[in-house]
Formats: sequence, structure tokens, C-alpha cells
Amino acid sequence: MSANSAESPTGVDVVLVKAGRTKIRYASELLHDDGTRLAVRAPWAGAGVRDFGFVRFEAGDVFTEYYWRDRWYSVKEVRTAVGLLKGWYCDITRPAVLTGAELVVEDLDLDLWRSADGTDVLRLDEDEFAESGLAERDPAAASAAVAALDELERLARGSGFTNLLV
Repeated sequence: MSANSAESPTGVDVVLVKAGRTKIRYASELLHDDGTRLAVRAPWAGAGVRDFGFVRFEAGDVFTEYYWRDRWYSVKEVRTAVGLLKGWYCDITRPAVLTGAELVVEDLDLDLWRSADGTDVLRLDEDEFAESGLAERDPAAASAAVAALDELERLARGSGFTNLLV
């Protein structure tokens, strides 16, 4: 089903949940929904500049975000206001759930960054993941999260990474 279908909303609220609480909610434009993968576009929803050292998210940046109902990650393509590609920020999450005009995604603390030219692939927040207690509370989810990070890293280091987004 495409975003132009009469059954699909053209706007969805992305709700990022972490540790059972809403971390952030923001409006986005639904670009595509084929029943398995969804794509939305939204401006940078953070307050001010977020400097990670390897990339800065700032006002005017545009995120095209890809979510799957059957995968344990999401991929966010990050561009400047004038369209220059910064790279891809990937979150390890439970599979996405779209209910009406609300897309709920549970963040599992692991992240990955791939630079625009593909030379930098960074695994992020593994310490936060270890401290989250997920491995004790839900070993199956923790195992799926680590497997998803490994898969994303393998894809990010390969030439076919952007095929995920087509």
C-alpha cells in the first residue's frame, strides 16, 4: 500500500519509547508503507544542536526514516537543509507498530552510525545496552537486538547498504 492510498494517513506521529516511557514524539510525513517497511520524513525533532562528535544534528536537518514490522532496527537517512547527505543513524528497536496515525517504536539502546561515504561505521551505546538490564528481563529480545546490530554493521560495511532503503 502506498502513502497515496485512501486507506493510509499522509501524516503519522512517530513515538519513540524507551524503558516503557515515551522518549520523544514528533510529526512526520508518511512516504511509503508496503505492509512490511514504512518510510517517513521529518525535520530534526531535537531541541537545538546535538553534537555526537562524528556528526551534528541541527535545525534544518531532514530525516528520512525507514522502519520495519519484521526487523529489529530502523535506519534514518540524515541530510542538511540543502540536501547534503550526512549519513545514516540506525537504532536497534523492536519491530515497528503502526496503529492509525501513530508509529510506535521501542528503542533498545543500541545504535549504529554510517557516514555518508561509508568510511565510518560506529557501534554506539553498547554500555547503555549492557546497563539496561534487558538481557536479564528479556533474554530473547536482548539476543535479537545484538543480532540486529551485527546484521546492520555487516550491511553498513558492505556496498549494498542503501539497498535496504529502496
